[in-house]
Amino acid sequence: MNGTDADAGGARGELAGQTVVVVGGTSGIGLETARQVRAADGDVVLVARDAERLKKVADELSALSTAAFDAHDTDRLEQFLGDLPGQVDHVMVTAGSPSYTPLAELDLAKAGPDFGGRIAMVLAVARAGKHKVKPGGTLLFIGGTGGRRPAPGMAVTSALTAALPALTASLALEVAPVRVNLIAAGFVDTPLSATLLGDQLEARREELRSTLPIRRVVGPADVAALALHLMINGAVTGATYDIDGGQQFVAR
Repeated sequence: MNGTDADAGGARGELAGQTVVVVGGTSGIGLETARQVRAADGDVVLVARDAERLKKVADELSALSTAAFDAHDTDRLEQFLGDLPGQVDHVMVTAGSPSYTPLAELDLAKAGPDFGGRIAMVLAVARAGKHKVKPGGTLLFIGGTGGRRPAPGMAVTSALTAALPALTASLALEVAPVRVNLIAAGFVDTPLSATLLGDQLEARREELRSTLPIRRVVGPADVAALALHLMINGAVTGATYDIDGGQQFVAR
C-alpha cells in the first residue's frame, strides 16, 4: 500500500475477535480486503478456485481455514457457508467478472448463466448468511458503476448493474438483522483488469489519471478500505456505495 491508496490504519483493532469470510480472497480486491482485515486484527476464512494460490495466501495471512472451489457452484457455496463451525461476522463476495460482448457476438447460452449465475450467487450467500452471520454482521457484495451508461457490448453488465442494488435493498429487509450492502466499483487496477485489457492497460491507466476528478487510478486498497468501513459501521444496510474516482461523471 502506498501514500496514494486508502490507509486502513485507522481500523486497526476494530475487527478484533471477528471472523470475515472472503470469497475470491486470493487476488485483487478480495486479497487486499483480507489483508486489511488481518491488519485490523480480524480473522479470515478464504475461498478461491486455485488451490495452490489459496494455500500461499492462507499461509501469508494465517487464515483460520480455506476452501478451494468455484463460487459459481451455488450449491457448493451455500453448503460451505452452512457447514462453517459456529457463526461468522461478515461474508464478502468478490467472485465474478464483467461481460463486454457486442450483441451480434453474444452467446445466449452463456449470457443467461452470466446474469443468472451472478444473481444466484448473491441469493445463495444471503440464504446461508441469514443463519450463519451474527446479528449486525455483514453480507457484502461487489458490483460496478460502468454499466449505468448505455453502450454497445454492455447489455449483460448493464442489466446486472441495475439489478444488484435492488436485490441488495430487498435482501437487507429479508435477512435482517444481518446487514447487506453493495460496493459499486468503477475501474480498479487489479490483475483481472490487466487480463481484460491486455496491452491496452497502461493507456487506460493514463486516460484515467488525466480525466478522473481524483487524478489517480482507483486501487484494490481503496475498495478494501470501504469494505472494512461497511463491516465496522453497524448503521449501514441495504445501501450501494460507489467507488470509482468520479469515473461515471466523466464524458467518454
